[in-house]
Amino acid sequence: MQKIHHLTHQDAHSLARCGTLSLPHGEVLTPTFMPVGTNGTVKGMYHDDVSAIGYNLILGNTYHLYLRPGMAVMEKFGGLHKFSNWNHNILTDSGGFQVFSLAHFRKIKEEGVTFQSHIDGSKHHLTPEKVVDIQRIIGSDILMCLDVCTPPDLEYKKAREAWEITKRWAERSLKRRSELEDFKGNLFGIVQGNFYQDLRKESAETISSMDFPGIAIGGLSVGEEPQVFSDFLAYTTQFISLEKPRYVMGIGSPDYILDAVANGIDLFDCVLATRTARNGSVFTNEGMIQLKRAEHEFKDEPLVPGCTCTACTKYSKGYMRHLFKAGEMLGGMMATEHNLTFLYRMMEQVRQAINEDRFLDYKREFLSRYYGR
Repeated sequence: MQKIHHLTHQDAHSLARCGTLSLPHGEVLTPTFMPVGTNGTVKGMYHDDVSAIGYNLILGNTYHLYLRPGMAVMEKFGGLHKFSNWNHNILTDSGGFQVFSLAHFRKIKEEGVTFQSHIDGSKHHLTPEKVVDIQRIIGSDILMCLDVCTPPDLEYKKAREAWEITKRWAERSLKRRSELEDFKGNLFGIVQGNFYQDLRKESAETISSMDFPGIAIGGLSVGEEPQVFSDFLAYTTQFISLEKPRYVMGIGSPDYILDAVANGIDLFDCVLATRTARNGSVFTNEGMIQLKRAEHEFKDEPLVPGCTCTACTKYSKGYMRHLFKAGEMLGGMMATEHNLTFLYRMMEQVRQAINEDRFLDYKREFLSRYYGR
């Protein structure tokens, strides 16, 4: 197994840590937030603007890219980096979450999963091996195993069955990855186990012991209460190797991110920052605000003083509100840039706080200001 994550500092008072992730398209400082580019683009952003903020690792969605434009197109263009003109790193998920969200349109068997496309109803069959092959064609710098995602209220017997299939699929994925000698992508295993401690422990220890260069924690932030998320995250991480990068899938609010960092998580992603921006909600130091509200109509100050995004350096809250009320797409574009800039600067501050052994103080002060308590 190739070691890809090198720790540079461990916070003296928490599990928070800084490191460098060495990937085919450059090094990434951790902990880091990753913007989501579902269809090969971060919605409302040029790739150059995403990288200008500072991001050098974004997500692509295997399920969506497999269905559209399809692997024939992807292979013709030489992978997603060339197709989308993104010269930095790409992480792709396995598509498992999207497939298993199609509750009435998919069937899970030992061999793999059969599902109907949400686009045209066509039938498709994915196996662990095929999912690895798809991500090879995409050219992923980090790729994920196919896993069985489960809802938070699943009974124990079915949760165990799902985890055991995930384990066998992980073994098959590793075997297929080992056969692709000309491919530089790093395959991460995924911890599952639903919300049962014994299954979480078994899954974390098993996946962590396998020959994966990195570990993802799945099945969290799927509708459970925040305290349940926090408890199971803390419980799960204690059984995962400290030597491997840890990735929690699908978290993007500042409180969840800071909770993850406090538990030694290195990577996280979510559509929250971009999706809420398109609807007029933006991050500020005092919490998220909705720009469409009347209270912002006459405000001539920036969204966040000192923020370097286009909206904050050139326009007022009042103008941003006007754009959303008028239905102008520029509003969503600038709000997206702002939210991604806000999270990037926050992660810079997080890494600095860890390096200065004051992460817990930073977390407490940030959340106190953000939630006004």
